[in-house]
Parts: sequence; C-alpha cells; structure tokens
Amino acid sequence: MNFSDFEPSIQGGVTADERAVRLGPSLSGTNLERAGDYNQRVVLQVIRRNPDITRSEIATMTNLTSPTIANITGRLFDSELIVDAGRRTGARGQPAVRLRINPDGCFAIGLNIDRDHVTLVSLDLAGTVRSRFTRQIAFAMPEDVVEIVRAGIAEIYQTDVIRTDRVLGVGVALPDDLGRVVLPHRPEGYERWGDVDLQALLADVVPWSIHIDNDAAAAAIGEAEFGSGLDHASFFYILVSAGLGGGIVTDGTYYRGATARSGEIGFLPLTGDPKRVLQDVVSLSALTERLDAAGMPMADWDPTQSLPAAYAAHLAAWLDDASTALVPALTAINCLLNPAAILLGGRLPDELLDRLAGEAHRKLSEAAPNIPASAPIRRATLSRDAPAVGAAILPFLDRMLPSDAILIKS
Repeated sequence: MNFSDFEPSIQGGVTADERAVRLGPSLSGTNLERAGDYNQRVVLQVIRRNPDITRSEIATMTNLTSPTIANITGRLFDSELIVDAGRRTGARGQPAVRLRINPDGCFAIGLNIDRDHVTLVSLDLAGTVRSRFTRQIAFAMPEDVVEIVRAGIAEIYQTDVIRTDRVLGVGVALPDDLGRVVLPHRPEGYERWGDVDLQALLADVVPWSIHIDNDAAAAAIGEAEFGSGLDHASFFYILVSAGLGGGIVTDGTYYRGATARSGEIGFLPLTGDPKRVLQDVVSLSALTERLDAAGMPMADWDPTQSLPAAYAAHLAAWLDDASTALVPALTAINCLLNPAAILLGGRLPDELLDRLAGEAHRKLSEAAPNIPASAPIRRATLSRDAPAVGAAILPFLDRMLPSDAILIKS
C-alpha cells in the first residue's frame, strides 16, 4: 500500500454535518472494507499515543490477532506512516521491534478565520506545529482571507517545512454566524460572510481537499487528539476569542447536538441582565472595549504575548468580571455534563488563561459549594492558536484517525 491509497472518500473535503454521522434509527451496519479501515486507524492511533510500543503490546491493547497486527503494521510501514525505533532488549527470546509514528508520514494545514486575525499553521502526524503564519486584522473580508491564505501557502512552499506532496488536506475553522453576530467595531458589509461558500472561495489558492468546522469544535477536537484528551476522555472546552465558544467531548468523541450547535456557552444570558449574553463580558471583544475606553487600543498589543505592565490594572478588572460572569455557566456544565475537566483556550497569554481558570474555580467553589461534582478548570494544552491547530487535525480525523463514523455503511 502506498500513501496515495489514503484518498479521501469524498472529493473536495468533508463538512461538519457530514462528519457528524451517528448511529440512528436506521441502525446502519458496516462491511469488511470499512472494518479493515477502522482497525488500521486504531492501530495507527495506538502507536501514535504509545511511542516505542511493540506488536504484541498492540495486539493486547486492541484485542486484534497477532497476524492482523502484522498485516496492518506492514501496510503502515509501506505507507511510511510508522518507523522502526529499534529493538527492545532485556527480555527473554528475540528482542521485540519498537514502533513509533513517523512525523513526516503526512501533514495537514489548518486555517482559522476570526474577527481579529487570520492564522495558518502546518501540522505533522505527531501533532507538532511546523509553521505558523498569522495576520492581526480586524474583520477580514473574504477577499482579504484569500490573499492571506495565498501568502501563507506560498511561505510553506518556500520554506520547505513540510512535504507538500504528503499533505492530506486543509482544515478551516471559523465561528458560526461569522457575519451575523454583532460585535463592537463590526464594519459595514461584514455580513457578506453569511453567504460565502468557503470551498469555492479557497478553490484557487488551496490545492488540497478542504474540511470545514466551527472554531470551538475544532479547538476541542484538537485538544482531544493531541492535548489534554490523552488524560481526560470527557471534558468541556471553552474558547475565548473575539466571541465565546464551547465544545463538548464525551468518551473521546465530540458531541455536536441535534443541529450541530452544542456548546454555545457565549449565548447564555447574563445573570441579572438577560438582554446581554456571556460573550458580552467574557471575550476578546469585551476586553478590547475596556482597553479602548482606557486609551490603550488593542492594536498595540498582540494578545498571545506577555502582559504589558501598563495594561495590568485593566486586565485585572476584566479578569474579575469575566470569572464572575462564568460562574453560572460553569455550575450548569458541572451539573448537566459532569466532565472530567473544563479547559480554557484562546488567544490570550498563558498567564492570563491560568489566572482566569483559577479565579473562576475559586468563585465557583464559593458560590456553589453543594454541587455534586466540580471538575478542575485549567488552561488547555493547545491554548495558543487552538482553532487553527484543531482545524489542521480535521484532515487527519477524516483520513487517518479512528471515529465511529468510519464504521457506518452508506
């Protein structure tokens, strides 16, 4: 089997709705081809998550037979997706070969379009960011995004940071209702985003398949595959961006809801002020308004960098308001979902995310001491550029990583 055998089942990419296939009233079955594909993805995932694992250990972990593991790992070697990491010594008998993922086996590109920036990253099979191309731009129009993507992909080709012939696809993450939600300083004409066909918009600048998802969903999926999901199979992800988004991961699977709008934490009404919603306080837009009013425009500060000393008092005030506003939502998340962890990510310095997590947990403990269970609140592993990194994982998810949808026979 060659790398070319890993072709997408749907030419042109997969949308969030198509990716959300679940077992339903039809009780769809599977076939041997799909089962074989699923087993191969499971073995690759086991090797990725357990470096230096042996074939016998894979067989024990997956409950697959030794001949099946030998066949699958043979195909993965032929496709250059795994490498021989040497033999394990010290045990009786023939030393076992250790297997490890090949980071250069394949790559993907992630694009995050938001109201304050556009970011393009390239990711290898091990989950390492190979390149990052970002533009701080307020309310980029569709044509702006096309030019930024064109420049970012040109830089990837020029710097040779990845093998472009082994790129699986481009994932695109952007907020739902990008052009419809009214936020401070939104320019006239920005509502055009509501009618944009992203596949068509990027067709001339992206030579690979395109996979599209919500930004908070992409960030949560990325965290599940390459971040804290390795320690927590179930968690709630909170994405602090120009707005406020959320994502639910249960038993390692992202849950989308009946209309693919689960996790919309930003639209919860504010306690005591039902005409306003949570993202009016907990978001970069809210922080921008506060800094603008203080004569410290956000344009002078990249929010992913260290905190400027002059901003400290205003950041502390926002932090106090944001952590207080989050308490009712955190109470509901704990009571309704009972996650193992609540993870915070977004375009904020690690220090500020850590402080927000700590303050929110303290205030939750004081306000709701009798809830049945309270999950720890902490910064997500993939906090910086989380939607872009998560977007890059979408092609891996569709082409390489295991999911229940793989087994459903259509």
